[in-house]
Amino acid sequence: MASLSHPLKPHFLSTPKPKLQDNRFPTKVRMSFQESGPSVAVVGVTGAVGKEFLSVLSDRDFPYRSLKLLASKRSAGKSISFQDRTFTVQELTADSFNDVDIALFSAGGSISKEFGPIAVEKGTIVVDNSSAFRMVDGVPLVIPEVNPEAMDGIKAGMKKGALIANPNCSTIICLMAATPLHRRAKVTRMVVSTYQAASGAGAAAMHELELQTREVLEGKPPTCNIFKQQYAFNLFSHNAPVLENGYNEEEMKMVKETRKIWNDMDVKVTATCIRVPVMRAHAESVNLQFEKPLDEDTAREILKNAPGVVVIDDRTSNHFPTPLEVSNKDDVAVGRIRQDASQEGNHGLDIFVCGDQVRKGAALNAVQIAELLL
Repeated sequence: MASLSHPLKPHFLSTPKPKLQDNRFPTKVRMSFQESGPSVAVVGVTGAVGKEFLSVLSDRDFPYRSLKLLASKRSAGKSISFQDRTFTVQELTADSFNDVDIALFSAGGSISKEFGPIAVEKGTIVVDNSSAFRMVDGVPLVIPEVNPEAMDGIKAGMKKGALIANPNCSTIICLMAATPLHRRAKVTRMVVSTYQAASGAGAAAMHELELQTREVLEGKPPTCNIFKQQYAFNLFSHNAPVLENGYNEEEMKMVKETRKIWNDMDVKVTATCIRVPVMRAHAESVNLQFEKPLDEDTAREILKNAPGVVVIDDRTSNHFPTPLEVSNKDDVAVGRIRQDASQEGNHGLDIFVCGDQVRKGAALNAVQIAELLL
């Protein structure tokens, strides 16, 4: 699998990457440019996730007969090289989706709300990475390894438009690990604490983290444009708006999206989301309470065989998942698999999960959805 070398990644954060197992679901399509393939558009192509869309499309040899790169008027006219061809970025307009089969959106909720329905009306299937449609009734919220059946009947080439929502990055990473265990023993309550990377706030936040790190090390006051407080060598409650119930929007996304994806309105979910000075991969501590007993050895074997999951759980050498190990990787890594000592009868487990927020948390998941449309 090719890796994306992010231009904003500072040299002092580089580390050799372990060989995580290749993503095993769905089977990679080995075609790329093909006259019989779908016409594809990428909306928000100059952003962090938009660029990653192109990386994943290339890595997975996604078939296409035409590719349209769309962004704001400010970015229109820029040249982008992709698979030995040069594409010109076009301004996103209402006419951009004529004869487009699949559109991958990552340009923010307001853009999705404005142009998503327009694209659908023109017969385009929109895979949207924003929160605009996730909780809308009738819009599938899909993690391909978890609930592909939610998008049954939606296929490219039928000239029938549809909206499919990509879940929040934290939800995807969490449920990649929790769902195989849920299928075996049924989760009744889940408590999540997240440690979220700069990439979740976009390329500008990644740049600011690098800049602040250098400034602090040089004894200078840190530049705080994206976040209104020092980010380097610090951590703080997620920057999403805080709601009347005391939760922030990021935390409530995890609560609501888990229930929709699992089709279980009774599962109890609570989350605390924290922003940490990591470049592009999230980590999550997850406590699970089960209806049926599930011991840690069985859980470990279930996770070893779960698609898109790799287990890193070496107690002897104290080696467990880290954000650096999963950066630029497709798999979600799981470790610290242990019985919850506060619960009786093997009805609780603690796990620690890491996943690349830009990749499986966003672009890869969207492209996997697009693969299911073929």
